[in-house]
Amino acid sequence: MKLGDGVEAAIHCAAMLAGIDGDGTLPGNAMAEAFGLSPSYLLKHLKALTAAKVLESVPGPNGGYRLARSADKITLLDIVLAIEGREPAFRCGEIRQKGSYALEPSAYVKPCGINVAMLKAERAYRTALGETRLSDIVADFTTNTDQRIVAASCAFVALNQRPQKSKTQARG
Repeated sequence: MKLGDGVEAAIHCAAMLAGIDGDGTLPGNAMAEAFGLSPSYLLKHLKALTAAKVLESVPGPNGGYRLARSADKITLLDIVLAIEGREPAFRCGEIRQKGSYALEPSAYVKPCGINVAMLKAERAYRTALGETRLSDIVADFTTNTDQRIVAASCAFVALNQRPQKSKTQARG
C-alpha cells in the first residue's frame, strides 16, 4: 500500500503545530518553507485537515493554522483519513466474476478470500493508526531525535508563530 505524499506532509505539519504556544498560529507558507513544499500543494492538505476538524484555520493578519484540539486527542488515523479519504485502500472489483471462466453469480456466494484478507489487513492498519496519537509522535520526536533537529524545529516554530490577541488585548 502506498499513501500519498500529502500524508507525510500533513503529519509533519500537525506535529509542528503541536509546538505552538497557546492560541497562536503558524502560517501555511511557513510550514511549506520548513518542509520544502509548494505552498499551493500544502494548502490543499491543510484545507483537508481543517475540513476534518484536525486543524483550525484562523483568518486575518495574525492568522494561520493551529490544532483544532489537543495533540492527545488527534490520532494518525484522523490525519490519514482527512488526506486519503475513508475508502479502504483495497477495493475489490470482483474480477473473479468477469473473466473467461466466470460462472453464474450463484457460484460466488462466499466472499472473495482475497477481499477478506485485504480488509482484515486494512482493519489492523487502521487500528494501529487509531492507537497512535499525535502527542505520541511529538513525545518520541523530542526524546529520540537528534537534539539539533529538535532545537532547529523549536526555533523555527518560535520565529514563525503568530500570537493571537486575547479579547481584552484586542479591545484595549
